[in-house]
Amino acid sequence: MVDEPASISALESQRANVVGAGLIGGSIALALRGQGWRVAISDVDQHSAARAVELAVADQEGFDHEADLTVIATPVSSIPAAVKMALEKTAGMVTDVGSTKAEICAAVSDPRFVGGHPMAGSEQDGLAGSRPDLFEGAIWVLTPSNETDERVFARVRSVIRRFGAEVMTLPAETHDALVAQVSHVPHLTAAALMNLADGGAVEHRALLRLAAGGFRDMTRISAGRAAIWPDICVANSPAIVGALDDLVERLQSIRTMVDRQDKVALFQMLDRARTARLNLPVGYGTVEQVTEIAVPIPDRPGELAAITTLAAELDVNILDLGISHSGEGREGTVSLVVDAAKSERLMGGLMARHYNPMVQGYSTNSGRVPNDRTSDNSALGGKGIVGDGSDG
Repeated sequence: MVDEPASISALESQRANVVGAGLIGGSIALALRGQGWRVAISDVDQHSAARAVELAVADQEGFDHEADLTVIATPVSSIPAAVKMALEKTAGMVTDVGSTKAEICAAVSDPRFVGGHPMAGSEQDGLAGSRPDLFEGAIWVLTPSNETDERVFARVRSVIRRFGAEVMTLPAETHDALVAQVSHVPHLTAAALMNLADGGAVEHRALLRLAAGGFRDMTRISAGRAAIWPDICVANSPAIVGALDDLVERLQSIRTMVDRQDKVALFQMLDRARTARLNLPVGYGTVEQVTEIAVPIPDRPGELAAITTLAAELDVNILDLGISHSGEGREGTVSLVVDAAKSERLMGGLMARHYNPMVQGYSTNSGRVPNDRTSDNSALGGKGIVGDGSDG
């Protein structure tokens, strides 16, 4: 693999800010410290920030103006202002963990900012639930804009991969539409089911005592912190409303099947759901061979984001990534390591976008994608979505 440009690594003094001392902010602080970063943490609640230092979640309270990286882990409604503050007060990279992205990315256009959303959570709430391994195996979405500097994107991506997360790159609007279906509407549905059962329990005292494994599994996420969800629903209202309409339509269809006692249609619907559930991706695990694709690109904003977004659209996981820049001219090369079985799919997509990709085989000694490198482009394989418990 091609290493990141030396100039990027040279910028890093391993100092970071985390703004927001909640579950996700605290876990990011711990993960950064585990990678050797010195972390300053701040919060509108000074007690929370002080508590983070007491618990050794962070090294110091307050805001470090010399930090190379600032992570905004505040509620969604306050993220744009916090991002702008960090860009003004530091010369480093800035990212966020908000559960919605379009509104935030539209409000902030700066080469040093890349939007982000870790799809990770915990049954525990707040700083007390923070842990350094929270992101291992989780999907972490990045939503770079055309203004995002490629070196900033690559560096933020590298830091996140070292947490053990699988990075997926998506346009902000696509992210919001997808999480409405897989995160926001499921949470609202779980809340509706829980409230339905709770209402019935007033008349039937035994109802909640009869709630067995299936019901508990379906409604587990409704136990998440309620305070963050009104902001999320407002910020992503169009996508959530659309997904809710689709759900209502499907429920109405199921109601009709039940009312008509149509066992054939019910079986087909349930069997299709079962098959889809069993086929949910669980990660790449071991691979016998992966392929390295080198893609020459012009040195201009948006190129790296366009390539990684294309890979996500084609369902091709980028196991490793590196960038190099030519000493002459305004061009460079992006090197992508992907599952060999899907390399042709990505090659075709790249050529359709008028890139000129080149391929060479890339094998590992152990048959596994490397996950213990010390270089900036370490490849940490993901294991799938584990939930959505971001502070934002």
